Amino acid sequence: VVGVDPISLGVLAPPAHYGADIVVGTAQTLGIHMLCGGGSIGFIASKDEEEYVAEYPSFLISITDTIEDGEYGFGFTRFERTSYIGRDQGKDWLGTVTGLWTITASVYMALMGPQGFREIGETIIQKAHYAIQRISEIDGIEILFLGNAFKEFVVNFDGAGKSVAAVNKALLDYNIFGGKDLSDDFPEMGQSALYCVTEVHSMEDIRKLTNALKGVLAK
Repeated sequence: VVGVDPISLGVLAPPAHYGADIVVGTAQTLGIHMLCGGGSIGFIASKDEEEYVAEYPSFLISITDTIEDGEYGFGFTRFERTSYIGRDQGKDWLGTVTGLWTITASVYMALMGPQGFREIGETIIQKAHYAIQRISEIDGIEILFLGNAFKEFVVNFDGAGKSVAAVNKALLDYNIFGGKDLSDDFPEMGQSALYCVTEVHSMEDIRKLTNALKGVLAK
């Protein structure tokens, strides 16, 4: 079982190529706006084999050709597997179901296409590595786990003698939310924070962050 960011698959090998049977992840990155605690969308994929498909308790939508050339039809498949049919023997409990985010994600993927996914993946990698390069030049800061990065990377402040909490509080004066504090979850990493750069960040945003970090650590 492998968890992936679907945006990364424009530049990285698909999980099936390195032995994954089941792939899961969040599809929020597929054109869905930020939500402050609201509902989002996840996905699960597997080999197109009976032993896997039969275990899905939720609705499955199938696609097939129609009598019109280039036209496709969609519909529920294997409806007998769902809790709607199984009733008290069902494997899940569903209330009102909406496909709103499924439609949003589908439109996004259709508009982007394979080339669009590759371009956005390359953009994210370039910006993440630019951020790593700029931040690593700041005295007292160390980038942990150097190597290829997609979106996220870990910044350590031990050399600067400051806690992540203190750094993040000071960054607010620059109208910047700092990285996620990892010191409680991973104490072995010391005072480290998880930073993330995506396609929505400009090079100027990254320069603003690095200048702010320099200002915070200089105090």
